Amino acid sequence: MKTEEEKRGTIGTNIKLLREAKNLSQTELAKKLWIDRTSLAGYEIGKRLPDIFMLCKIADIFDVSLDALAGRERTPKGNYN
Repeated sequence: MKTEEEKRGTIGTNIKLLREAKNLSQTELAKKLWIDRTSLAGYEIGKRLPDIFMLCKIADIFDVSLDALAGRERTPKGNYN
């Protein structure tokens, strides 16, 4: 299981990769999210963790699932019958 710090890092890295893939600056993405650039930078470096509402906005902008944004892999963990 990932620590809180590892989760912040994974989400931040994914946000940065998605942003760069769309050729958006931090300022441009921050405007789309209605936040300041420093908040976005905090997410990207793993200093801050976006709340669920912000995660949904980010996922919608990049047309990805929350699982993908959070770096979750959906694999069966066992039989629960």
